[in-house]
Amino acid sequence: METRPQRELTPADYLAMFRRRWVLILILAIIGPPVGYGISHLFPNRYKSETLVLIEPPHVSNDLVPQVDITSLGQRLASMQQQILSRSRLEQIVHQTGLGSDQGNKESGEKLIDQLQDAIDVTAVRPMLESSAREMPGFFVSVTLRDPATAQKVCTAVTSLFIQENSRIQQEHAEQTTEFLSSQLTQAKADLDAQDAKLAAFKSRYIGSLPDDEQTNFNLLTSLTSQLDAANQALARAQQDKSFAESMLTQQVATWQASQNGQNPDALENQLAAMQTQLANLRLRYTDDYPDVIKAKNDIAQLQRRIAEVANTKDAKNPAEVTKTPKSSGEPPQITEWRTQIHTADELIAEKTKEQATIKKQIETYQSRVQGSPVVEEQYKELTRGYQTALESYNDLLKKRSESAMSGELSREQQTEQFAVLDPANLPDKPSFPKRPLFALGGLVGGLALGCGITLLLELQDTSLRTERDVEYGLQLPVLAMVPAIGPLASNKPNGSAVRSLADSSLGLHTGD
Repeated sequence: METRPQRELTPADYLAMFRRRWVLILILAIIGPPVGYGISHLFPNRYKSETLVLIEPPHVSNDLVPQVDITSLGQRLASMQQQILSRSRLEQIVHQTGLGSDQGNKESGEKLIDQLQDAIDVTAVRPMLESSAREMPGFFVSVTLRDPATAQKVCTAVTSLFIQENSRIQQEHAEQTTEFLSSQLTQAKADLDAQDAKLAAFKSRYIGSLPDDEQTNFNLLTSLTSQLDAANQALARAQQDKSFAESMLTQQVATWQASQNGQNPDALENQLAAMQTQLANLRLRYTDDYPDVIKAKNDIAQLQRRIAEVANTKDAKNPAEVTKTPKSSGEPPQITEWRTQIHTADELIAEKTKEQATIKKQIETYQSRVQGSPVVEEQYKELTRGYQTALESYNDLLKKRSESAMSGELSREQQTEQFAVLDPANLPDKPSFPKRPLFALGGLVGGLALGCGITLLLELQDTSLRTERDVEYGLQLPVLAMVPAIGPLASNKPNGSAVRSLADSSLGLHTGD
């Protein structure tokens, strides 16, 4: 049997289907709610006990004592949920609440624990403000079981476990962090001591050559250079004085030796000329107030008086008597004084020579310090940088350990972030599942859907030609005229059948079933 293809349906076609099949749809829609309500009685009643746990902020501000636990509240809650829903913890809850008293074998106990894992649900409370700094203000703990009292007991036990686990985790994290920081602090202290020892040894080795001593070395080098110049000048002056004194001593000794043979006026005149030459040389170097110049003047005056006395004595005595005058056995004071000056000059020259050598050695030392200052400064910076890094690490660890210890103390005193039960676990008086009104509503929707589906299926299988479009689409020919059914024809056949018969007889076609 050949099936006639269906044309595209329009909203008007669907409305016509509903009008033709509305009784079927209505019957199924009426039957659906009772059926759904009846199906709801096939499921066992389950009661949901729920409690609200608020997350109280720390009593001490985080600015004063930072919290040690760096995990977010959501991560911590998820971790606690996994631990609390573990089999070992649920077995404790089963024994506490007496759920397993009627379970005789191990398989039933395992099944009960699996049921508890599915029955316990933890849901976070969303903050009312999106800009809230806290992740969540709290969370709900719900337990769904067949017995309402058991659900309440289990919910209370699970909530207590969350509170205890939160305190334990915070305290444990604080203690572990403190212990870890203490070990790190010990290592940091050892590193700091090692860096300190290296720095002290370096300072002891390069004392006076450190970067802080650079300017001092420059100043001392300048001062030593000035001292060396002064010592050189003093040494040159002492050498000149010695040469002059030696020259004068030679003249004085020659004059004195000549005078030992007698008071020869010529010898005295020569001595006077030498002394006058000495005075002239002294005046070239010194002023008239200089002690050596004054002494030379006095010596010349004494010698002039002596020459005068000799001349007077020569006139009063015979030359033979003069010749027989006894010789002086001691050196004149002038010769002794010149010898003393030479000795003093020798001592001064030795002193200045020694001072010159000492200053030169010191200058060499400070010059080597200044020249090696860049290398020493680079090494000193490297050691200082390592010491400063070790010191900062030590101080940072010391501060963190102190904060961790205070955080642990706050955790033990229940001063940190805590879980507080706002609404205790309720004793449900109505089952949370099944919701029979929802089942009835589902039956209504299912009945309507089933009725519409059956209607559509029946209409798609129906090959009747009811409209002009059906004729054109089914016969692929234009309709020339439409003759309505009249009288008995209208009562015996539907309008669609009359139209179909009229069209078939007019065109001489047979559609067939």
